[in-house]
Amino acid sequence: MQLGVNVPNFGPGTDAGVLREWARTAEGLGFDLLMVSDHVAVTPDVAERYPEPFYEPFTTLSWLAGLTTKLRLGTTVLILPYRHPLLVARMATNLNQLSGGRFVLGVGVGWARQEFDALGVPFTARGRLADAHLGALRDAWRTETGNGTTPIPVWVGGHSEAAIRRTIRFGDSWHPLRLPLSLMRSVLSKHSLPGFSPRLALRITGAPVDDPDRPAGVGTIEQILDDLDQLRLLGADTVVLDPYHGDPEETRRPHAAWQALTTVATHWRNPS
Repeated sequence: MQLGVNVPNFGPGTDAGVLREWARTAEGLGFDLLMVSDHVAVTPDVAERYPEPFYEPFTTLSWLAGLTTKLRLGTTVLILPYRHPLLVARMATNLNQLSGGRFVLGVGVGWARQEFDALGVPFTARGRLADAHLGALRDAWRTETGNGTTPIPVWVGGHSEAAIRRTIRFGDSWHPLRLPLSLMRSVLSKHSLPGFSPRLALRITGAPVDDPDRPAGVGTIEQILDDLDQLRLLGADTVVLDPYHGDPEETRRPHAAWQALTTVATHWRNPS
C-alpha cells in the first residue's frame, strides 16, 4: 500500500517557496503521491476554509512535476462541472505526458453553491453534469492512442449512493474523504468497487480518541498506524494523508504538518 499527502495549495502562508518545500518534504520522506485541491472562484463560502491565494491545480502540478522525480501527482478532488470535459481531458493528458505518466485525476461533484453561481453552472445539476463529463473524458481518451504514456487513473470522491454508482461506472478507484473506518468498511462490504484509495484527516493526539465516530487518521500514532493496517487489509492501494485541519492560519506554519507526516512515515516504514 502506498501513502500520499494532500498539500494545501491555498492560504495566506502558501507561495511558490512553500509549495516547493512541500514537494521536497513529501518526496524526501518517501511518500508516493502528492495531491492538491480545486477551486476556481474563491467565493465567500470557499474563502472561509480555503482562502486566496488559491493556486490552480493543473498549473501547480505541472510546475511541481518539474521539481520532482518519483512522486505521483494528483487532484483531490477536481470539481468536474467547473470546466468543459474536453479541456480537462487535454490538460490531464498533457500533464500525464509531461510528468512521465505520474498523474492521478481525483474528481468530485463540488459543494460550494456560491462558486457554482459565480461560474454560471447550475448547482442542482452538478451530479448529472459530473456523470456526463466523466463519460466525455473516457470517450476523449479512447480516441487518443499511441501517445506513449500510461493511462490516467480516475479516483471518484464522495460516499453517497450516487458517488458509489459513479465510481463503479466510470472510476478506477473509490476516493472517500475523511470518513470513519467503520463507514468505509460498510460501503466496501456492500459494493464491488474497482479500487479503494481513501483520504484521511491526519491529526496526531497525545491520548487515544475513544469516539466511535472517530475519523480514520485521527488519534494517537498507534491508532493511526492501526487505521493504516486496517485499510491495507480492506484492499486500499493508496492512502492519502491530509494534515490540514481547516484553519487557514495553519498554512503559515507548515512545519507542524511536516512533523506529523514525518512521524507517520517513520513509524510506517520502520514499525519496530
